[in-house]
Amino acid sequence: MDLQQLTQRVCHVAREAGAYINKERANFSVDKVERKHAHDYVSYVDKGSEQLIVKALRELLPEAGFITEEGSAGHTDEQYVWVVDPLDGTTNFIHGYAPYAVSIALIRGKEQLVGVVYDVCADECFYAWQGGGAHIEMRNEKGEMRNEALYVGKSAINDALLCLQLPYNSDAYKPVITRLIQHFYGHVGSIRMIGSAAIALCYVAAGRFDAYAERYIGRWDYMAGALIVKEAGGRVTNYAGDDYFMEGDSVVATNGVVHEDLLEGIRQAQ
Repeated sequence: MDLQQLTQRVCHVAREAGAYINKERANFSVDKVERKHAHDYVSYVDKGSEQLIVKALRELLPEAGFITEEGSAGHTDEQYVWVVDPLDGTTNFIHGYAPYAVSIALIRGKEQLVGVVYDVCADECFYAWQGGGAHIEMRNEKGEMRNEALYVGKSAINDALLCLQLPYNSDAYKPVITRLIQHFYGHVGSIRMIGSAAIALCYVAAGRFDAYAERYIGRWDYMAGALIVKEAGGRVTNYAGDDYFMEGDSVVATNGVVHEDLLEGIRQAQ
């Protein structure tokens, strides 16, 4: 399998889904929103994007199974599995607030092979394949597409920009995030929350954030972005500090320099 060529084709699929999301956002109505759980929303746009992506990926790799957020496709014992979030940052999307993204990953067992995250609002496509480094495709001042390699930043904890997200499971996580913010606020460069796990991970890969942490999230939220971080030279673990995080619900992604600092803060907060 030519992972580089496959990744480029997945980028095209992600951009097609992004174009659909953009088109639907122009006439979107909050009346079309459904609640999956408390504060956890879904719309016909999430479902439509997923159907588009699944159809295209089946054509790329017919033998692969699927793990998808909206459950439109599944897997049994396939060697390859696509992990798809058709619209990461649905709450942002509903409110017309950037960012929101399409996230597509390909895994084989415990291996992450391909990761693509398309930022619909910024028209930036972050991508990586196993052993191929991390990259971004974006437009220059003339509107022409250009590609650049991605590398994590080098800031130490005192100057670090952290992204500490707020998951939907507020009852369980509120005490932890409160203590986590208290631990770092005033002792780091600053703290942000942006509402998209996939984009937060890509921002770590691009050096825009130095670290990101979130719990109670799905594999579709982090799988693509985590590979992009690792290929950009960063480190990804779960909240316990384990390097194998692919079946859990927590992710810590950093430039590597601040990783132990963030894990220590999490240990004290839990």
